[in-house]
Amino acid sequence: MADQKFEVKGTFKNGYDYQPFTKEIVAPNEKQATERAYATIGSKHRLERSYIKIETVKLIGE
Repeated sequence: MADQKFEVKGTFKNGYDYQPFTKEIVAPNEKQATERAYATIGSKHRLERSYIKIETVKLIGE
């Protein structure tokens, strides 16, 4: 299966506030794009998944 490009939008906890984010993720499907977004943001900002809220995952290209 070919990889597709997804736009993942949501928020993550930054101190006392939630900061919005938009990421373009290349993945084979929507579920995998969600997992990769959690992994990328979690590792970059040292956050657990409970502090990351993904609101939308949208296919933007193939």
